[in-house]
Amino acid sequence: MVGRGADGRGGPDLKARLVAIGRAKAGPESALFAAYNARLRPALELQELPEARGAPAEMRRREGAALIAALPDRALVVALDLGGAAPTSEALAAHTQRWMEAARPIVFLVGGAEGLDPAVLARAEHRLSLGPLTWPHMLVRALLAEQLFRAQCIRDGHPYHRAWRPGG
Repeated sequence: MVGRGADGRGGPDLKARLVAIGRAKAGPESALFAAYNARLRPALELQELPEARGAPAEMRRREGAALIAALPDRALVVALDLGGAAPTSEALAAHTQRWMEAARPIVFLVGGAEGLDPAVLARAEHRLSLGPLTWPHMLVRALLAEQLFRAQCIRDGHPYHRAWRPGG
């Protein structure tokens, strides 16, 4: 499937899955994720995994094992992690273009309240941060969907993204 911008440019669409710990409840975070996800072509496939119970280290280990078990063969794994790279929107568009060209299933991983287990971070080929602030896990889903939509618009030459900078 090929996406096309208003100018006829475009490229392959980002077919990806978001695997996240926790079940979203009805509310503004879920609605925001749904709104941006609906704009993506194709939309992210969302797979929710249950939160583990117990001591923090044990929770992280069990959730990490569940995340790794959910990965398809040959997956190109992108872990959402505070310690990851925080690219500009333009750089994320370039990253997603390369990830699509790898012709592998792309899977974004969002951990639970205790973060991602070291085994998950070791399995990830890329670590992506949405900035130095800590975001609620349900809001991370919406932020990721919006940034992937923005990257899609940048790749397609669509005017949704404004590249200007104040004072520039």
